[in-house]
Amino acid sequence: MGLSDAIRTNFSKYATFSGRAPRSEFWWWVLFTFIGNIVLGALDMALFGTTVIEQGSFAMSTNFSPLAGIFSLVVLLPSLAVAVRRLHDTNRTGWWWWLLLIPLIGFIVLVVWWATEGTRGPNTYGEDPLE
Repeated sequence: MGLSDAIRTNFSKYATFSGRAPRSEFWWWVLFTFIGNIVLGALDMALFGTTVIEQGSFAMSTNFSPLAGIFSLVVLLPSLAVAVRRLHDTNRTGWWWWLLLIPLIGFIVLVVWWATEGTRGPNTYGEDPLE
């Protein structure tokens, strides 16, 4: 599966948390969302710049990024869904996604699970997506 196939698949399964997702589908999606946020963040900086609010000795700087924010909202549900389907491919429940609430360790564990090869043949969550 390539980048365009992964994007098409994840948008067609926008909020589908059942089934399985192969590694290629998950990692191409991660790359798409990462690059999309970088490009749109840079475009936001070019269009809107940085807003600085000063009151006396207090100064606050913020970046107004509506394009990257909208993009992040649009890809939020598909990102959660593909992460859960990827866990299903390794024969783990999608509830393990909540490990992200444990700082650093939870993220590392999930990245290792997302990077491991999925179960060959059918498992509890469906047929092998590579067959």
